[in-house]
Amino acid sequence: MKKSIAKLFGLLAITALVSTSCSSDDDEPSSSFVVDPSNFQGTIADGEVILNSNTVYVLTGKLQINDGATLTIPAGTRIEAQGGTSAYIAVAQGGKIYINGTASNPVVMTSGLTTKNAGDWGGLVICGKAPINRVSGGTSTAQSEVADLAYGGTVANDSSGSIRYLVIEYCGAAFNSEKEFNGVSFFGVGNGTIVENVEVYHGADDGFEFFGGTVNTSNLISIGNEDDQFDWTEGWVGTNTNWYGKLAFGKGNRGIEADNFEFGFANTPISFPTISNLTLIGPGSAADATTYLENNGLKLRRGTKAQLTNVVLSSWKEGFNVEHDETIAGVGTDLKATNVNYITDVATKTKGKKTDGTSADVSAIATELSTATGAGNGVGTPSWATGWSVGFSN
Repeated sequence: MKKSIAKLFGLLAITALVSTSCSSDDDEPSSSFVVDPSNFQGTIADGEVILNSNTVYVLTGKLQINDGATLTIPAGTRIEAQGGTSAYIAVAQGGKIYINGTASNPVVMTSGLTTKNAGDWGGLVICGKAPINRVSGGTSTAQSEVADLAYGGTVANDSSGSIRYLVIEYCGAAFNSEKEFNGVSFFGVGNGTIVENVEVYHGADDGFEFFGGTVNTSNLISIGNEDDQFDWTEGWVGTNTNWYGKLAFGKGNRGIEADNFEFGFANTPISFPTISNLTLIGPGSAADATTYLENNGLKLRRGTKAQLTNVVLSSWKEGFNVEHDETIAGVGTDLKATNVNYITDVATKTKGKKTDGTSADVSAIATELSTATGAGNGVGTPSWATGWSVGFSN
């Protein structure tokens, strides 16, 4: 009996030793990147870096995730940026970011300054390997206008990770009038990337911009961004549901600006997203024209196509503004909005202009439905935005 007990204790001791050894190995960092929360910047070149939700990270410069590396951000993590154009987060082709916020505990990326303003820092830049149309045919690659990273390719299902429940605030720092950060810039991002429940609030440029790619989204909020709330170009073909955009803070441009490609209106793949459940709220049809140069719910131009359904527009000088022959050619077929509710104060519902500057009748772009709910609650806060979003009172 005593020998059996001795053997049992010996076995338990060996098991504990093995367990401790395994646990120790598991705790070893998987990346050579060293995290300094008070000076959060650098290049994650290998392995996985996992942040701690109980730590505030001060983003002081560029944080880049390279090919083969991963950044994982748990629910409740807060990143406070300072440094204007030098402070941003960029995911290179082949890199991955996993933002794992929840409805009760979102991840927040915001200004680290005491007095917070639009443009205090850059934003989030993601570069993937999905097609773009800067060269017709979708096989081209390019350098991103911010972060100077390659994007584009032929991998439609490319994955850059997943983003769930993220709030980005006071971003959009500008190098000059032609080169600015957006809240989130999707450069050739593939549809293997998950984007759900993301808000950009009070940025200095666009809220969300899509430069080609195939990424799909759901539950996007863009409030008070000082250019367009949503923007796409370069052949983006994503499928989307529940978008809410609103101008605020006395500055802004359009609800949506949409192009195929600026220097090739017919370049392929053609920009052709679908959006179901869309609300866009403007500054009022009589807003100061020097402040709101293009008071449009949607500016659709340069050959873009789109299929929209269940749309709410409110407080715009013009609802749908369609430009250029290639774009107008799709009106009513490949460019149309079904079930549109002009809730209040939309002075001109549709406006068209051909490439030569003459006017065109584009009224076939939209069919009306007075009960359409847009993003879910007309101009009000959608139920899916409750608990994690900000700014609906602005």
